[in-house]
Formats: sequence, C-alpha cells, structure tokens
Amino acid sequence: MNDIFARRRARLLAMRAMRDNYIPGDRLLTCPTCGQESEKKAVAANLSVCPHCGYHWPIGAYYRLSTVLDPGSFRELDTRLGAGDPLRFPDYRRKLESAQRKTGLSEAVVTATGTIHGHKCVIGALDSRFFMGSMSTAVGEKITRAIEYAVKAKLPLILFSASGGARMQEGILSLMQMAKTSAALARLDDAGLLFISVLTDPTTGGVTASFASLGDIMLAEPGALIGFAGPRVIQQTIGETLPEGFQRAEFQLEHGFVDAVVPRAQMRDTLGQLLLLHRKGGRL
Repeated sequence: MNDIFARRRARLLAMRAMRDNYIPGDRLLTCPTCGQESEKKAVAANLSVCPHCGYHWPIGAYYRLSTVLDPGSFRELDTRLGAGDPLRFPDYRRKLESAQRKTGLSEAVVTATGTIHGHKCVIGALDSRFFMGSMSTAVGEKITRAIEYAVKAKLPLILFSASGGARMQEGILSLMQMAKTSAALARLDDAGLLFISVLTDPTTGGVTASFASLGDIMLAEPGALIGFAGPRVIQQTIGETLPEGFQRAEFQLEHGFVDAVVPRAQMRDTLGQLLLLHRKGGRL
C-alpha cells in the first residue's frame, strides 16, 4: 500500500514540476516567435501559450493530459512498464536513468483512461523532454497496450504525438514498433472504434510514418512541425527553396494532411464535441 501511495505522490510531483518548471526562465519569458516578453505566470495561466502571438510552448505529458481530462478522472495505465536497454547500447542505460530523474517519467509516453466532458476514453501523450519523445520498444508496447485496452473496453482512443521519431539506441527493435502500433490500430478500426490523433510540435520520423498519421480525425496544434524528414534535410536533398511555413500545421491543413488546427485552449472542448458526436448506443 505504501508503494502505491509513493508512486501516486511521485506522479503528482512530476505533474506539478511540468506545470511550473517546463517553461524556462524566472519571471520574464521571451517568445521565440514574436520576440515579446511576458511574465512566466501569465504564460502558465494561458496553458503555456504566448499571450501576444499564440506561440505554443511544448508541455509535459502529465500536464497535457490534465488540460483535457475531467478533474479526478485520470487513471494511468501500465505504470510499471518502463524503458529497457535491449541492445545494451553504450551509455544508454545511464542516459535513460538521467531522463527518468529529470522528468519523473518511466518512459516517453503516458497512457491512461479518463473522461472528457463526461465521455470515457483511452488517452495517451508523448513527452518530448524524454529522448525527444522518441519511440522505443517500451513506448511502442505502452501505446499498443492502450490501443488493445480501448478495443477490449470498446472506448474511443486519443493520442497526442510529440516525437523526433524512432529511438536510435534501440535500432531495428524501435523501427518494429511502427508496424506493431499500426497493426493494433487496424484492429481498433475493425472494431468500429474512433481514433483521434493530435499532432503537436514536433511530430516527425517513424511516429509520423505510423500511428500518428492513422487517425480517423487528425488534429494539430498551431505551428506544430509535422513531417517525416525535417525541412532542412529535404531542402538539402532536393536543392530547392521550400515554401514558407513548410510542414507546419497550417501548411498541412491547407494540403489536406490534417482536418483542423486547434489552439490548446480549445482542445478540450473540441475533443469533447467529437466524442459526443461519435458515441454509439450510449456506451460512452
């Protein structure tokens, strides 16, 4: 029992740390987009969004889930499933332990059940502070288990992506998670269940090329970088100047890759409306 309370306390402390400390600086923050300064407390009260231009600072997984789930409804899944070192990659174990201490996370994804405006769902969020939200074997396993839980419980699924792609320290085992998560989503689709994919800054690499792009409904936060290879790599490869805003959420909306660009302050209500519209026979 003491272990259970200790884990819960650790998660609460991690959520508070993400909320209070994820935005750098002591009192004033300089927006990387518009260059204007804002008080740290004002930015935090605005869900880590610049009050001048709407730039969305990255946020941690626990904090992100707290911005959309009904208070008290969060129930974390697979809390004991943490990072491994399947290839015994040099210095990888030390870096994993360091990331775990700094973030309070066991891996780069948090999965849970909860409600949004009273509608039950399975939900997950990648955290870019943990190895840039890269997909390891443990991340792929946690996402797959969340999908399977949604199928078993007949619940809709929501996943927030924020990733640099596959985790290089786990090699081919990381790349295999692309097929694994995609196959699980095919089973979710066969069961007639809803999958909402929310793309945040950045969503790139193998995550974009797998589960993040398979949503029945594709949403994105404003300004999010979304693509497989980054714009710098593409420009160097083709030797041409890319259009302004290339691979940003608004560009992807214009070209049909996402269905809507939703500001963080509107995300909870948008998800609640979508869950309401897609509920079946009162099961939610």
